[in-house]
Amino acid sequence: MKRKEQAMTYFREGYNCAQSVFLAFCDLTGFDQKTALHLAAPFGGGIGRQREVCGAVSGMCLVAGALYGYDDTKNKDAKAAHYKMVQELCARFRKRAGGSILCRDLLGAEGRDTAATPADRTQAYYEKRPCVELVGEAADILEQWIKKHPIA
Repeated sequence: MKRKEQAMTYFREGYNCAQSVFLAFCDLTGFDQKTALHLAAPFGGGIGRQREVCGAVSGMCLVAGALYGYDDTKNKDAKAAHYKMVQELCARFRKRAGGSILCRDLLGAEGRDTAATPADRTQAYYEKRPCVELVGEAADILEQWIKKHPIA
């Protein structure tokens, strides 16, 4: 199963958008499932359902950091290269998602709901929200990036 389908399956199982993308790459990041779920948990719903940066994008960025991140604070070139990569991943997501990486924009009218309690995952939920597709797009973008940029 491709990572896109795996991420979409995780989302349909009830994991949030960030968790779904992050889980699809655990074999590469080395994180066990429980740790990955805990790390990505706050980013669902645009950071705790605040409708800020899309959780699928946050999950994609978490994986990018785990695989390609830098750890030398004095190495400005490494930092710049990492930020450039993240900007490119986000630009690819924007292009596929209709111009935004913000949860509230991607959800339209649904994006005004910032209550802490998430909506029930009913058939109607999946029919009116683009989240499962966006999770798939984020995973696909990252999978394609990894194929062209092997992990060191």
